[in-house]
Amino acid sequence: LHFPQLFKKQLQKTKRKYKDMNQFGEGDQAKVCLDIMHKTGAHLELSMAKDQGLSIMVSGKHDAVMKARKEIVSRLQTQASATVAIPKEHHRFVIGKSGEKLQELELKTATKIQIPRPEDPSNLIKISGTKEATNQMIYTVSSVSAPSWLHRFIIGKKGQNLAKITQQMPKVHIEFTEGEDKITLEGPTKDVQIVQGQIEAIVTDLISRMDYTEISVDPKFHRHLIGKGGANINRIKELHKVSVRIPPDNEKSNLIRIEGDPQGVQEAKKELLELASRMENERTKDMIIEQRFHRAIIGQKGEKVKEIRDKFPEVIINFPDPAQKSDIVQLRGPRTEVEKCTKFMQKMVAEMVENSFSVSVPIFKQFHKNIIGKGGANIKKIREETNTKIDLPAENSNSEMIIITGKKANCEAAKNRILAIQKELANITEVEVSIPSKLHNSLIGSKGRFVRSIMEECGGVHIHFPTEGSGIDAVTIRGTAEEVEKAKKQLLSLAEEKQIKSHTVELRAKPEYHKFLIGKGGGNIRKVRDSTGARIIFPTADDKDQELITVIGTEEAVAEAQKELEALIKSLDNVVEDFMIVDPKHHRFFVARRGQVLRDIADEYGGVIVSFPRTATQSDKVTLKGAKDCVEAAKKRMLEMIEDLDAQVTMECVIPQKFHRSIMGPKGSRIQQITKDHNVQIKFPDRDDQQGKYQKVKEPADPLVPKKCDVIVLSGRKERCEAAVEALKALVPVSVAVEVPFELHRYIIGQKGSGIRKMMDEFEVNIQVPAHELQSDIISITGLASHLDRAKEGLLERVKELQAEQEDRALRSFKLTITVEPKYHPKIIGRKGAIITQIRNEHEVNIQFPEKNDENQDQITITGYEQNAVAARNAIQAIVDELEEMISEDITLDSKVHARIIGARGKGIRKIMDEFKVDVRFPQSGAADPNLVTVTGRPEHVDEAIDHLLNLEEEYVRTCYTLAPDMSSSEEFPSFGAPVTNARSSPWGPKRF
Repeated sequence: LHFPQLFKKQLQKTKRKYKDMNQFGEGDQAKVCLDIMHKTGAHLELSMAKDQGLSIMVSGKHDAVMKARKEIVSRLQTQASATVAIPKEHHRFVIGKSGEKLQELELKTATKIQIPRPEDPSNLIKISGTKEATNQMIYTVSSVSAPSWLHRFIIGKKGQNLAKITQQMPKVHIEFTEGEDKITLEGPTKDVQIVQGQIEAIVTDLISRMDYTEISVDPKFHRHLIGKGGANINRIKELHKVSVRIPPDNEKSNLIRIEGDPQGVQEAKKELLELASRMENERTKDMIIEQRFHRAIIGQKGEKVKEIRDKFPEVIINFPDPAQKSDIVQLRGPRTEVEKCTKFMQKMVAEMVENSFSVSVPIFKQFHKNIIGKGGANIKKIREETNTKIDLPAENSNSEMIIITGKKANCEAAKNRILAIQKELANITEVEVSIPSKLHNSLIGSKGRFVRSIMEECGGVHIHFPTEGSGIDAVTIRGTAEEVEKAKKQLLSLAEEKQIKSHTVELRAKPEYHKFLIGKGGGNIRKVRDSTGARIIFPTADDKDQELITVIGTEEAVAEAQKELEALIKSLDNVVEDFMIVDPKHHRFFVARRGQVLRDIADEYGGVIVSFPRTATQSDKVTLKGAKDCVEAAKKRMLEMIEDLDAQVTMECVIPQKFHRSIMGPKGSRIQQITKDHNVQIKFPDRDDQQGKYQKVKEPADPLVPKKCDVIVLSGRKERCEAAVEALKALVPVSVAVEVPFELHRYIIGQKGSGIRKMMDEFEVNIQVPAHELQSDIISITGLASHLDRAKEGLLERVKELQAEQEDRALRSFKLTITVEPKYHPKIIGRKGAIITQIRNEHEVNIQFPEKNDENQDQITITGYEQNAVAARNAIQAIVDELEEMISEDITLDSKVHARIIGARGKGIRKIMDEFKVDVRFPQSGAADPNLVTVTGRPEHVDEAIDHLLNLEEEYVRTCYTLAPDMSSSEEFPSFGAPVTNARSSPWGPKRF
């Protein structure tokens, strides 16, 4: 704080700084300073200034300094006061939010400012302080008239114009209120007057050379006025040097505002109105056509859609980009022409739909070759017989879907035939995992991303979730046993994370960086997963957003993985340019085949651009541009390639031509693998189909000189060529003979060859079984040497199984017979075979009863293991013994009551038989004695059952007599028993009763 002329008398003899409390001296002012130090805890240092005034430096804690400062100002300064008239509505600008602006102003100016309360009508603000401070605080609020549309021009681009004014006059506050035609200024009077003059000059200048207008255009045409990517509106702005404001869609406003040079405004207005008028007479129609039909409508090289456009030349037809996965085809043009074109295309699509039913069949990749068949025989046959189009994914594709197109019935038939082939071949394991249904959606992920990542990692297993809302917890996993187990663990682990509220974070990175982030064979991303425990999912080719990377896991794991990935991505965004020296003799290797090697490097290392000099320049400088890490990795890889080229040799491998096709494998797959694994080039000789023909007798072949058709040439590093030669020789098929008893051959082959086919697929060999008429015991196995031992072991293992089965069959073929009187056979069989089935299942035997025409009608044959057959015989004998103890007794029951005793569907008589443990037989229709009933069972049970039946008969007869009291005897009651036999309809029946 500086006080002019203060303490002049006391301090005029000294110019040194006072640091000690005892050095303040004497007098009222010194006492005040000491008192302030004691009161606030702040430290005061005094010094004499050049103007003979006193400077006081206050130090200490912030609050103590502020209090001390206030005390010094109020107790030592020469006081002055002033009042400032400021409109009541502007007081809030002086006070600020919660009064912080007023407090800041008081501290800054060392004044005390008193503002009247809101209810006080006065607009006078009182300022107290030094004369200088009071004069400086005379405050003015003023305004400048300026049309609101000019405000942004006054402010300037990014506030440049306004910044020039505020830098000169920082104490003046300038406020623009949207929609009001004025600018508010507030601050010290002198400063406000200067700023007001500057802004008024700017406003006058702008009004003299600028204009604006507004036009009304239906909002539905606004996007067409803007054009694709703003092309239309940007052209108009640049051409006419104007600013055009088109309201956003959410405002739903018709008004378009044009501002700028008066002439430009009028020209832009005219052009926009013409565009809008033209659009009002046009019709835009969106047709929903499934994207799968788009290519068919467009035709090869667009010849079909050209025919449509020629037929309707005034109609513009726009198909969506295939990458958008959209079904909307847009037609635009004159109303009537658009309608005609729409009907024409709808008819075309209807015909396509009728003949283009499509169904997708997931078939494991390893069985596609079996569905195709040798030379495509299987797939061709299915296509012809079902009249369908069948598309299989490319061999290098990860897709398992086979798409069938045609009529619905034909597609279903083809689908069933393809599934039947897989079922016959596949050794598929299927397990069910119980996961709470509430977690299913989160496990599936958006568009199936999470579950798809598990399926891809686990060799393409199929994971099936139940229908949403079904409440079923069971999730089915289908595939090979090893992959199913792997998928099961991952799925349960992911479910556990979801249950503990796993977190999900989304990151973004350019698609060309993804392969570099993943690393070769997934090495880079696996490190992140192993170190953090989080799962990182990259987009597939089918995903719309190709930049999105999803991280899921626990909160800690996701945070750690996010940190690592963000650091990697940030480093990749650091684009650099580097160069390396490459001998011109090697340039051809990199740029050959249209730069395939360079394309592979770019694909592997985050889109690095490698530029080789032109051939004519003979320069050896090669430029690399891209992310710093990617450039370094690509540079390192190229140096490795150059080192390989410098160390390259040519080597020959002699293998008889007859084995070349086998070595190459299906479509050259084995050779491609060796080339890739050992990084060598392999060239097979031309095929010599004239071997042995037209050879000159006088020039016999030298056995030490290999034939040209047997020589395979390899190029690459010496050690890699040697390893590749060994790999080629390992692919030469060899044969081994295995002795298998002739009688087992048919079991080895299996039904329709399924057994031997399964073994050949499993062991990747060819198994040759001798013809039946040769009756040879030798089976030949041909294939790779590495596969033969396993195949031989598998075949011998199968032989052991079959021999064990033969021995088991012999043991299970033990037979014995038991003699049982035919009358007991129905009792042993039981109702619907229940008793005999129980005996068969319990003892695992086959029990055969004699046929009707057999001589021995009392012989029952039992076949199975000896001990089981004996146990079954004992069980049957026990039943027979029990039956032999039973007796049968005939009783007479009036036939008219039989139906009542039997009951509906035999319910009544079954209850009696179960209760008394007897069998009751009623006479058949047309029997000699219709009243004769036979009761069979143990003597004591038979007696009880007969008594019960006779009681029932008596009860039914008595009931009928009571209902007809005018009848004196049964002879006088001609319809006796009728209510019983027709109980449901007769008035004497139980319902009526």
